[in-house]
Amino acid sequence: MNPLVRMSPATQALPVLVSQAGERAGMRFLEFFTATIRNPNTRRAYARAVNEFLTWCQSVGVPDLLAVGPLHVATWIELQTQALAAPSVKQRLAAIRHLFDWLVVGQVVPHNPAASVRGPSHSARSGKTPVLEPSEARQLLDSIDIRTHAGLRDRALIALMVFSFARVGAALAMKVEDVYTQNRRLWVRLREKGGKQHAMPCHHLLEAYLHAYLVETGIEDDPKGPLFRTIGRGTGQLSTTALPQANAHAMVRRRALAAGIKTPIGNHSFRATGITAYLKNGGTLENAAAMANHASTRTTQLYDRRREEINLDEVERVRL
Repeated sequence: MNPLVRMSPATQALPVLVSQAGERAGMRFLEFFTATIRNPNTRRAYARAVNEFLTWCQSVGVPDLLAVGPLHVATWIELQTQALAAPSVKQRLAAIRHLFDWLVVGQVVPHNPAASVRGPSHSARSGKTPVLEPSEARQLLDSIDIRTHAGLRDRALIALMVFSFARVGAALAMKVEDVYTQNRRLWVRLREKGGKQHAMPCHHLLEAYLHAYLVETGIEDDPKGPLFRTIGRGTGQLSTTALPQANAHAMVRRRALAAGIKTPIGNHSFRATGITAYLKNGGTLENAAAMANHASTRTTQLYDRRREEINLDEVERVRL
């Protein structure tokens, strides 16, 4: 098997239209995913989108890659709008557009059929990620049994996402050495999207939770190892393997259910919970953006759910 194929599991099976276009087209297709997309989540999403699009093109009779035109892209995008939300459809269109840009530059195809296709309109003033009330977040953290390595790990991970506004991907990519002392305070170092490093001092509760986790599990002596790890099968002890994002999501749902929290939260909920709590307690939008490592405060505003509480208060004014 070509070593480039092994590098990207999401692209192991080339779409028929690509494989029929020859070895050079196939190599260029693989290079798009392995060389231009560094984020594994984006790579998987783009690979899924382009594979589904090119498979659909074949199914409707498109004879080869050169024959893919704007009409095919527009028709497929229209079909996607019937089942997916606008942001998801726009991401799929972006995947096709960027792939064909890459193929044009590589002289595999003469033009980009997605260049003139417009995606669905979408404007968001507030995000849709479920958030917790501060009391619910406190309830969740207090409900975790910390007599086990798993409990210590889960409390530390959830607290990190709440108090440092960390994305779950950045949290799970941390090494033990990314928790360090500076000016007599514990700090965390996060590697965010685009390879950007972001350091933050720890809230006193997060400091206590991380310290307990590192000391009581013994991983403080393994600075190069992953900070958040899987539990060894049948041992109850931490392994040397980093905790996968899917496992973290399952853990969060399981812990929330056990704590009696009915809100269908996920990993990203803690980022929105922390930002909203910070702003409710007098924090500024500019500082929240800096803490969350957002390039623009407009992004941070999507995580601010204070408006939802205002709306609820107004609804309750309708008295019958």
